[in-house]
Amino acid sequence: MTVITTFKEKRREKQIKYERSMLRDLSINTLKERVKQYFGSTNLANSFVMNSGIEEACYDVALEAFLLGAKFSKFGYYGENPEEVRKRCFKEEKHLIDTLYNFLLYWGHGQEGTMSESLYYLCEQYIFVWWKEGYEKGQRRYKLRLH
Repeated sequence: MTVITTFKEKRREKQIKYERSMLRDLSINTLKERVKQYFGSTNLANSFVMNSGIEEACYDVALEAFLLGAKFSKFGYYGENPEEVRKRCFKEEKHLIDTLYNFLLYWGHGQEGTMSESLYYLCEQYIFVWWKEGYEKGQRRYKLRLH
């Protein structure tokens, strides 16, 4: 007797396998360095970046942005330029930016003041850098036929 699996289960297994293979290329040190690079210099971040919960939230969002870029890299492999591909995942990327920004505002306890707009731009740049890195590594994997 055979086990019946659904298409959704198979697709999910394949997605998890791909994400695991993509995450092997990342190092914890790179994650830590980027958090300090982007959020370590702001007045708001100086007070709470060393909090492990804040750092872990930044890591989580960075990983999601990386995987989002990797997921959409197949469109770049098939001929679309990165700007067009980025437009495809605009909603998901915007959600990640807003999530990180709101998380930092919440844990900042109103200390950001007039810096909230610059904090939003930092979050936007942080997400874009991780998306771009995932996109490039995903495209490289497609070229090497490792997908």
